[in-house]
Amino acid sequence: MSSTAVFYDPIYLEHDTGFGHPERAERLEAAMDALRSSGLAEKVRMLSPRDATVEEIGLVHPKGYMDMIRKTAESGGGWMDADTHVGPRSYEAALRSTGALLEGLERIFAGEIANAFCLVRPPGHHATAGRAMGFCIFNNNAVAARFAMREFGVSRVLILDWDAHHGNGIQDIFYDDDKVLYVSLHQYPHYPGSGSSGEIGSGKGRGYTINFPLPARSGEDVYLAAFDQVIIPVAEQYRPELVLVSAGYDGHFSDLLCSMLLRGRSYAEMTRRLKELAERHCGGRLLAALEGGYNLDGIAVSIADTVAVMAGEDIMVEEDLGGRSLPESSGRGMDVVEATRRELSSFWKL
Repeated sequence: MSSTAVFYDPIYLEHDTGFGHPERAERLEAAMDALRSSGLAEKVRMLSPRDATVEEIGLVHPKGYMDMIRKTAESGGGWMDADTHVGPRSYEAALRSTGALLEGLERIFAGEIANAFCLVRPPGHHATAGRAMGFCIFNNNAVAARFAMREFGVSRVLILDWDAHHGNGIQDIFYDDDKVLYVSLHQYPHYPGSGSSGEIGSGKGRGYTINFPLPARSGEDVYLAAFDQVIIPVAEQYRPELVLVSAGYDGHFSDLLCSMLLRGRSYAEMTRRLKELAERHCGGRLLAALEGGYNLDGIAVSIADTVAVMAGEDIMVEEDLGGRSLPESSGRGMDVVEATRRELSSFWKL
């Protein structure tokens, strides 16, 4: 059995987002089916995580905000904004969603596992310290980064966000902080409207926020160019002590919410680069947490391919195109990669 863990718990299925909502329980069920049918579920450690404590969530979110979420759930649920619904068990699911990342870090730093994929919901990267938005309640990776700093003395965390929507919450929380290097590749212009290449951090955090505001239909070649020409060279200089991934799969070509034309193998290639980076700089400490991704076939294939690379297994699940050809990418994002490289060149050797 590999030293990769996948964290999952049935409570995540109890997070009720309302009828017809794209962020639905079936996303996780499809992913679990793919892990089982590919044989990966037998090759990794499938673990049910603990809950995060109120004090641990408080590393990012004020108590008043947490109380509001809890009371909304206890009263039967309600809408936090036009997109984000809290159901009767959403508070419990959110605690265990963040808890998966924290237990993953505990096991990684204890040497029990090398890396982990957290198959969780609700997602987190849009949530700011005091506001639920974009389907997100608690900012899972932000809490994980602060937890690693406090519990394990980490002072350099790389958070790589490949969700096709910009992770405004993570950026906002760490915008003036040089202990977190936040990198986002996302469709632009698109929800939530943030993430231009000029958003590079403030104060001591200048140069530690890196955005790739990519046009629709950019495709795999553009993403990998961003990694090879900017992300990996910057990360080599930063020397992260921990690599976190906001792993959203709405960039898959089948997803109806975005238009980035990625495939499962695209996520595998990005994962491979991050895994190798983590092995060079931080003993392989790599933890990924699910964010978006709303087509069931797309998310299932992409998660399986991500986990396969993390586990070092030669298993790639290919998309069934049903005789169709994959839409051709525009390649227009190459100019964005270059613009971002120039924007960051005064902070990093690029």
